[in-house]
Amino acid sequence: MKLHHNGRLMLLARNSVAFLLLSVLTCSIAAAQEKKQSPDTTLHTAKVPKQPKARLNGPDDGLAVINAALDARTRLAAKADCSHLVHDIYERAGFVYDYASSSELYAGTSEFRQVQHPQAGDLVVWPGHVGIVVNPAQHSFYSALRSGLDVDAYDSDYWKDRGQARFFRFVKPDATREHASNTHLSK
Repeated sequence: MKLHHNGRLMLLARNSVAFLLLSVLTCSIAAAQEKKQSPDTTLHTAKVPKQPKARLNGPDDGLAVINAALDARTRLAAKADCSHLVHDIYERAGFVYDYASSSELYAGTSEFRQVQHPQAGDLVVWPGHVGIVVNPAQHSFYSALRSGLDVDAYDSDYWKDRGQARFFRFVKPDATREHASNTHLSK
């Protein structure tokens, strides 16, 4: 009987996370349609060389990341570490970057730009942990937690005790630069 009860609790917990992600996805789509992305919400970190203005993921791209997380949730191991989980979800959403640990992401990489105001699909990073912002209005994120793959609030006391969270947005590769590189390689 106890095993059956625990199984029902696990199923209920999984369904609750799926419901939360779906409801956030629905709210985020509505918010994305109402709100235009602000012209420049990027912060340039000292460790990443200053680059020309990059094209960052927009609200629709962020929703693609959230959708990939929801879709992948049933396929990923519950014991996946946070940085591999985030890397896998981004790849599933079509945003490929070289794997980086959470500490490397926190320091800054060329594939992500630090932003002041996160949107759904951005990274929330602490020294030693990374997750994907689900709903910035609710300060929620998705990651590999002690309890498994789950959603938590990044402004809770637990996460505040881990240090200052940083938010990063994926930098879209420049299609003209990629084309020029590919043309140069083919000659």
